[in-house]
Formats: sequence, C-alpha cells, structure tokens
Amino acid sequence: MIGRLALCCAALLMVTGCDYFKGAEDERPVSALDFPRAYRPVSSLGGNSISSEQARDDRREAETVMDLANIRPGMTVADIGAGEGYYTVRLAARVGDRGRVLAQDIDEAAIKRLGSRVERERLDNVSIKLGAEDDPRLPENSFDRIFLVHMYHEVAEPYAFLWRLRPALREGGQVIVVDVDRPVDQHGIDPRLLFCEFGQVGFRLVEFVRKPELAGYYAQFEAVGERPEPFEIEPCRQPGETDGNSEA
Repeated sequence: MIGRLALCCAALLMVTGCDYFKGAEDERPVSALDFPRAYRPVSSLGGNSISSEQARDDRREAETVMDLANIRPGMTVADIGAGEGYYTVRLAARVGDRGRVLAQDIDEAAIKRLGSRVERERLDNVSIKLGAEDDPRLPENSFDRIFLVHMYHEVAEPYAFLWRLRPALREGGQVIVVDVDRPVDQHGIDPRLLFCEFGQVGFRLVEFVRKPELAGYYAQFEAVGERPEPFEIEPCRQPGETDGNSEA
C-alpha cells in the first residue's frame, strides 16, 4: 500500500510540479471551486526579493513601464498587489489630479502600511482596497489599466482571479504584467504559461518586451470576445510537461 501511494505521488509530481498538493480541493476557497485548479506551484507571498525603490528608479523601471502602458493624465488605474506602494505613488503622479489610482493587496499589514504612506504623502487621488486570493474585488467597467507587477506568480487561483478581474476593464482597457522569466516556485513565471493562462480567460497578448530596465519582461493584454464560463476553462500545464497524450 505504501509503495503504491509513493508511486502515485511521484507520478503526480512529475506531471504538475512539487507544490501540486498545495491546491488540494479542501484547501481552496469555496468561491474558486467552479474554476480549474492551476497545475503549477505558487510562490510564497512577498518572498521575491525586489530591489530598493531607489535602485528601481535608477534603472527607470516605473517610468519605462508607464511609458509602455501609455499612462496619461486623467486615467483610472489599479495597482494589484501594491505592497509598499512603489507603483502606486508613481502612478498617482502620472495620472494627476484628474486621474485615480486604486491600490489593492491581500495582505492586511501591507494595506495598513500603504495607507500610512498615502496619508503621509497626501496622495488624494489614491484609494486602497483589500482583495482576496481568487478575486481582486474591483468595481466593474472602471479601469483603463490594471497593473500586476511582480505578483502574478503568487496568485494561487489564476483562472478565478483573471475571470473576476476582466469585467473591471473599461472598453479599450488593458492588463499590464511585469514579471521574471523563471520557474513559478522561484518567484517568476515562464511567459508561455502566462500567455496560456490569460488566453484561457479570454485575453489576447498585445505587446511583449524584455528590457534591462525591468530586470524581467513586460506583457500587455486586452480582453477579446465573450468571457468564458468557468467550466469552459482548460487548465494550462507548465511548458515541457505532458498530460500523457500531448505536450502543453
């Protein structure tokens, strides 16, 4: 019996990665159970080492990303996984008094620290919201751009998360992802897996670039067609893995 169980576990690990059981059904949010489980590991929250704000500014990271995303005064944008607010404060300056920034995170302690920073820096065009792991909790038809910077690999329920994020975009709105091309359990995500997961929820890749200023890559998506029903979504496998019949 033990030997059979060991063989079964080994086979599952070969197919889906070392953190397969992290997404066991009894550990998933009830609100995510209508969606497929992601066949990939999930990075721990906040575990990636992002350089200091000064170092990021020295290489013009935020300026480069905002230029690529064509952020202009008067826009309404969301910064998901805002953390300490590196992008939040810079987006607030770029969109100006006529624009709005919604900073969201699922970490209550981070939200409190960010709230203190927003008050201290008197960012009157910024509001703050607590999200959930499978739902960014964004108001519908509200945003010209939604930013997911160095956080998408931490999303444990990507299909539910993206499905619920999509209605928040205004017509012509786009989702911006900045991440690193490395395994998910090393705080990055292979671009091919990123494209697949977004594609399953009805997003189309608009632009993809690698730049030294980003220490990673930039991907820009737009919603196309009708949003699929949760049961229509097919989970993506990590590049190079097979399901026994065909390669992902």
